[in-house]
Amino acid sequence: MSLHDDLHALDGDVFISPRHLASTTGTGDPALTPLLDLGWDLQHDDLGNVYVNAPDRRGRLGYLPEGEDDGLWRINAYKDQFGPPTWGVCFNDRVPTEFVQAFTTALATAYEQGPDAYLARPVSGTDEHDPFLAVVPLLQQGWEIDRPRWGVFAVQAPDGLAGLEFTTGDLDPEAELTTRDARWQLWAGKSIDRPVWYATGSTDTPVALLTAVTRCVADPTPLPRWRQDTLSYIEGMAQLHPVIPPQPQAPTPLDVQRAAASRRPAALPAASVPRWSTTSRQALPGPRR
Repeated sequence: MSLHDDLHALDGDVFISPRHLASTTGTGDPALTPLLDLGWDLQHDDLGNVYVNAPDRRGRLGYLPEGEDDGLWRINAYKDQFGPPTWGVCFNDRVPTEFVQAFTTALATAYEQGPDAYLARPVSGTDEHDPFLAVVPLLQQGWEIDRPRWGVFAVQAPDGLAGLEFTTGDLDPEAELTTRDARWQLWAGKSIDRPVWYATGSTDTPVALLTAVTRCVADPTPLPRWRQDTLSYIEGMAQLHPVIPPQPQAPTPLDVQRAAASRRPAALPAASVPRWSTTSRQALPGPRR
């Protein structure tokens, strides 16, 4: 795809950077698509809330614009479809849609691999499931390690307007699924106490799924948004850069030839020259005197 095609495919007229200061695009379709493509079943209620269930009912997603709180996305996985969730993730109503899509894309991949992937518990010191792996993409982009309070390990964005916290110790499993008191919390805004957007993950959320989100957050590529849609970015904090219209492509030799031909003046008509014939009634000119 050319630069011309890339710019015309963008859904927006400005780029938002850093991308953690973007906000929701206002549509859930991109984040639902990875699961629907696997055959997950979609249903909705009379209020407009959407529920997506895995074929074996061991994975469930709720897209809840008319929910009881600002938890727009609630995603759970189960060992037993009739038991409590093994893990749960929540994204509030201002989280950039791209971050949710990164999670559901990773979940779709894990679901295809089976329960050993989508129910894989984090285990410290292992090669694939160490919780620290979820922090690495942020550290690689200059996020700094912080210790905001006892029992909490955190990293903070260079601009101080986003952070990720990991809480140690024992936590209430039910509270992790229904409140912000979860093992993981990712946020953006002035502080974790007043976030514009936040995402939470419970203790047993697979590291690969968490890492998919932090990798997307850490990506330095800005996100496209519409300037007039101020809810699609954090106004007053985000940097807005206009999407530059594509420059015309260099003309080919054939283009130059055609342009020259279009500017060439039309040929003048041949001059009208009177001719004498035997049928002409015009007298020959006489000699001059």
